[in-house]
Amino acid sequence: MNTATRPLPTSGVGVLDKASVVLSVVESDPVTLAELVARSGLARPTAHRIAVALERLGLLARDFEGRFVLGPRLGNLSVEAQRDRLVQAALPVLDELSAQTGLDARLFRRRDGRQVCVATSPVRSAGQDPVPVGTSRPVKAGPVAQVLLAWEEPEELYEGLRGARFNAAQLALVRRRGWAYGPDAMVPDALSCAVPVLRTGRVTAALTLSRSPAQAPASPGRTLSRVLIDSAVVLSDALLRAHGEFVPAGSSGT
Repeated sequence: MNTATRPLPTSGVGVLDKASVVLSVVESDPVTLAELVARSGLARPTAHRIAVALERLGLLARDFEGRFVLGPRLGNLSVEAQRDRLVQAALPVLDELSAQTGLDARLFRRRDGRQVCVATSPVRSAGQDPVPVGTSRPVKAGPVAQVLLAWEEPEELYEGLRGARFNAAQLALVRRRGWAYGPDAMVPDALSCAVPVLRTGRVTAALTLSRSPAQAPASPGRTLSRVLIDSAVVLSDALLRAHGEFVPAGSSGT
């Protein structure tokens, strides 16, 4: 099989092992059925049958080009297993941010080279939420990816820029101005603005607002970034309080 450089663990149950192979292929990037067959080494009917079954279970999904991607159920399981104080602190901030702007607010974290949506405001878009909690994509495109990578160490930046749709100069600009703005990597025809949420000087998450171009204000990057930065500060302070690290302004603590 052509799935990966290291052998996958096996269970001894044939169908489960084949499903594991399919998931390992889709884990790296979205794939068409033809790509899934080529990378997995499975026969086309077998690969198709297993992928469709996993899709029905919510373990796989399709992107806007019809390619197989990891499904929301996997992301939800991961988020629930690793739910932390950041998510709890973010929920009221996201609700307030959405109420203030009329836009969809979300929080993303970086896990194993992927950007994962870990919290959302009540979605104001018509229809189904295009980015439910648990949705993940590679950290390779869009404002969220830029914010999650921009403050990393040089070695991490080097690895993160491989195959990315942005370059080191763009990340330097993000660091200098403190925000990123552009086409949303997860929602077609939408624009998003993202800012970092900091804890002890490290980027722990990216806070975003997204909506259609028709609803974007004049100078959208600057306008949205000001609101987002204020909210990110509130969230950072709430996170510090939750961990017992918050020092009120004017105190004499060292």
